[in-house]
Amino acid sequence: MQYLLDGEQGNTEMEGLLHSTETNDLKIPSLPISTAAIMPSPILLWRFKVLLFFLWGFFCCKIGWDSVMRMSVNLRDLFLYEAFLYYNPLLLVTMMVWLWGVNLWVFAQSTISYAKIFDLDQNHLTHREIWKVATWMTIIVPISMTAYLYLYSHGEVSLAASQPVFLYCAVALILIFPFDIFYLSSRYYLLRTLWRIVFPLQAITFSDFFLADILTSMSKVFSDLERSVCRMVHRQVATIAWFEADSVCGSHSIGIPIILVLPYIFRLFQCLRQYKDTKEKTALFNALKYSTAVPVIFLSALKYHVLPDSWTNFYRPLWLLSGVLNSLYSFYWDVTRDWDLSCFTRIFKFNKPSLCSHLLHGRKWVYFWVIGSNFILRLAWTYKLSAHLRHNYLTVFTITALEMIRRFQWVFFRVENEWTKMSSKSNLQLSEISSEEDKLLAPSNHNV
Repeated sequence: MQYLLDGEQGNTEMEGLLHSTETNDLKIPSLPISTAAIMPSPILLWRFKVLLFFLWGFFCCKIGWDSVMRMSVNLRDLFLYEAFLYYNPLLLVTMMVWLWGVNLWVFAQSTISYAKIFDLDQNHLTHREIWKVATWMTIIVPISMTAYLYLYSHGEVSLAASQPVFLYCAVALILIFPFDIFYLSSRYYLLRTLWRIVFPLQAITFSDFFLADILTSMSKVFSDLERSVCRMVHRQVATIAWFEADSVCGSHSIGIPIILVLPYIFRLFQCLRQYKDTKEKTALFNALKYSTAVPVIFLSALKYHVLPDSWTNFYRPLWLLSGVLNSLYSFYWDVTRDWDLSCFTRIFKFNKPSLCSHLLHGRKWVYFWVIGSNFILRLAWTYKLSAHLRHNYLTVFTITALEMIRRFQWVFFRVENEWTKMSSKSNLQLSEISSEEDKLLAPSNHNV
């Protein structure tokens, strides 16, 4: 009897529970299907993005090629030279951003704390965010270039001329945008460092001269930016007026060597400021190194302002001599001062074993490769600094890209050397503190 009563009570409770559940189902909408069940896997999503990226690149190349082929043979080379002038600076900057992301990725895998070296806060950009910025730049710049080629070849000259203008204005606005979007703290850090480079009125930090050194590798980029902006201001975009060499924006303009030399002048003043603060003679020798780039640039520009015989017999040999001196001096400074490879330090000490660490860490071929390639590219860099060789725009573009790869290699060794110095100084301070503590704790032999 008791068993039956318990059974009926259990059934009543079960019915009440079901009734309450049905009531709640009427009041609360049904839960959605788990997002994890409908979301594709990260690998599949990444492959889809890569496929879209390659399809986008193919369509840009196809539209650009068809647009160029629509033009006459005589106009084609001139037009490509002009289009290259507007877009190759931003393409090279995009390449540098990609390489900087690789630098940060390697530092993140190693024992080097780049955030501490550059005195970055907790909101600094990681390599993933740098690559995200580079991806958008890789998409936007070629789209603008493709639109420029397509519109010009189809007779829409005014619309074509507006494409590089809109792109340059957009880049400038994003850099100075005062609101907390588009990585405001990182943009502020970059602009503040650039201000300190142009006006070295304070003590020079590592990030100051590090970025200034990178800017010397991008002097050709700044020169082309100046010529592009000059043409935009004078409304010469999508015209052949710029082809007049003696025009205000022509290839003989005095603005070209001035812009080329500015990064070296900024770095020279930094060295002088460093000597004023530290009284180290090494800073003066470093300043001398940057001063050797000045005659290379201005002697080259003299070709357009002196007689041909004077150039061939006097100025050209001086240009070659100054170019060799600058290249050898810079190569020596890279190896012995910036990198301190006199003892072949073990670079790239990674936190976890990986294929990258196996290929690079402690391998002597890495040092031989970097030293050899640095020497060759230092000599080739003279070609790029020379204003009278700028008509070979594809060659100059290739050498500029190779210089950025050389600087990309330089970053690893320079940052590692700085981290080694900081670690040694920290260890020395710790040893001094421990020795002082030992002296204080040591028993005294005084008799009371």
